[in-house]
Amino acid sequence: MSAKADWAAKDYYAELGVAKDASADEIKKAYRKLARANHPDANRGGADDAAKNDKFKAVAEAYDVVGDAEKRKEYDELRSVSAGGFGGGPDINDLFGQRGAGGYGDLFGDLFGGGRPRAPRPQKGSDVETSATISFADALDGVTISLRLTSDAPCPSCSGTGGKPGTKPHICMVCEGSGMVASTSGGAFTLNETCPACGGRQLVYDDPCPTCHGSGRGMSGRTIQARIPAGVKDGQRIRLRGKGAHGGNGGPAGDLFVHVSVTPHRLFGRKGDNLTLDVPVSFDEAALGAEIKVPTLRGAPVTLKIPSGTPNGRTFRVRGKGATRKDGTYGDLLVTVEVHVPAVLDQAAREAVEAYRAASVGKPLRSKLFEEA
Repeated sequence: MSAKADWAAKDYYAELGVAKDASADEIKKAYRKLARANHPDANRGGADDAAKNDKFKAVAEAYDVVGDAEKRKEYDELRSVSAGGFGGGPDINDLFGQRGAGGYGDLFGDLFGGGRPRAPRPQKGSDVETSATISFADALDGVTISLRLTSDAPCPSCSGTGGKPGTKPHICMVCEGSGMVASTSGGAFTLNETCPACGGRQLVYDDPCPTCHGSGRGMSGRTIQARIPAGVKDGQRIRLRGKGAHGGNGGPAGDLFVHVSVTPHRLFGRKGDNLTLDVPVSFDEAALGAEIKVPTLRGAPVTLKIPSGTPNGRTFRVRGKGATRKDGTYGDLLVTVEVHVPAVLDQAAREAVEAYRAASVGKPLRSKLFEEA
């Protein structure tokens, strides 16, 4: 039997000075009051030091049980059975050994580790991380890629049991088949940790598997098809549920995290859900106005109207030609014009520019610089 078997002999409600039907708040208040009064730090050097230390431990033990709703329910059921009286019938230890429909063995057998062992707990597989590089266009529209993964998996020789094939296991004596052990961190707090002897599997083998040396785990290589959603950004971390390492004892697989790198495009850039594009225009197009064609990442070019007097660096918005949003709609294309100044002019162009200069005499562009300076 585990340590819970002695609950029947202890009255934790009396230890805390509360009634059996006391509320959770009443139990907590009683515990805090007694803990403060009997705490070792508050009773150093006193004549009844040892007695108060014992009382503090007893109070902590009582609160650990009846202060927890699930443990309290188990405790009340156990006390009810042991206090009811059985006359010449079986004692409580006999009841724990009874198996069968409606018997108390079914109720308490698992609780105290007796009878048949419980099936090992399902364990979720570990998460796996990898990286992938995709094109600019695939990042906008989404893409399915193949990923080669190497991850933790059940040992192929023993199927994850940790035992030598052909041998039989027995219940772990360290955790009594629960898969967990209690660890006291000091004071009144007790933590449950995975049993170091069986690794949480609840069963142990005298002869460990020669392949995994009893760990029950190994490495597995596999190729999976992963869907990268539309609109993913460079450097984004994508979570694919259930694509990680295989679980143990029938547990679910872990998750796969993919770090995505996006290859830059030669023409287009990205700003949030919008695409960006720099387009050169001539001086006369900017000065007199024009209609120009600009490329889009998807489909045919679009016609953009440039008003007369458009300055260098002005940005125009073409709606619905950007990146895919999460809701399936599209961002916009932001077109920024760059007024092109030719490096070489032929004779006719030079004469035209000189004529423009002559016509602009008396309209200096930089007069305000000197006024404000």
